[in-house]
Amino acid sequence: MGVLEAIILGVVQGLTEFLPVSSSGHLQLAKELLGVEIENNLTFDVMLHAATVLSTIVVLWGEVWWLIKGLFSRGMNDEKSYFLKLVVSMIPVGVVGFLLRDKIDAMLASQYIMVVVGAMLLLTSALLSFAYYARPRERATISMRDAFIIGLGQAVATMPGLSRSGTTIATGLLLGNDKSAVATFSFLMVLAPILGQTLLDVVDGGFVVTGISVEALVAGFVAAFVVGCLACRFMIGIVKRGKLIWFALYCAIVGLVAIGTYIF
Repeated sequence: MGVLEAIILGVVQGLTEFLPVSSSGHLQLAKELLGVEIENNLTFDVMLHAATVLSTIVVLWGEVWWLIKGLFSRGMNDEKSYFLKLVVSMIPVGVVGFLLRDKIDAMLASQYIMVVVGAMLLLTSALLSFAYYARPRERATISMRDAFIIGLGQAVATMPGLSRSGTTIATGLLLGNDKSAVATFSFLMVLAPILGQTLLDVVDGGFVVTGISVEALVAGFVAAFVVGCLACRFMIGIVKRGKLIWFALYCAIVGLVAIGTYIF
């Protein structure tokens, strides 16, 4: 893989991590179109995810700093309660990552990956459509129960092609939570899992990618970070305005195309 291909994949990752269209699914589609084959596939993807985590911290620095200050204050407060909800939401994806990581990596390298991606994009489309047409009562505060259920959605979204942000945001909206609160919670809850995955790769000695130069890896990281900052701000505004139905239509079209590429 050259620098140009890495930049393109970084742009795809940065854009689709926050838009509810599945970053993992679009990465696989982009690799197919570019003819890119990378050994240790999951590690390269995690590197790009780490870049978008950094962009999340930059864009949502006000909320992150609010949490940090609250954690170091005395007694129970709103910040610590919110932090506990984030922790609860991360439990399901932690369990799935620990138990099924090898199977997910094998799935990414399988011959039928385009069928899986296409089917999960269609499921993403269905979730976004349900969330758009549902008219639940909007609660400004996410409960501990809802945090766990949204976390279950994130765990299921480890399937390639099933949008993490789309699944968690749609789940939160269907549970009756405020649009702005759900968008912020969805982007914050992914920070620890991705950073934890990156750390595990380093500890296991798996953070070595063959078939790509250091320059290309850095270029992909920077591209994902810059585009991720822009996409994060854009997506928060989109959720507040409730315009998710257009992403549902997009996911349905791309999902059908992905399945068609495998069949034909």
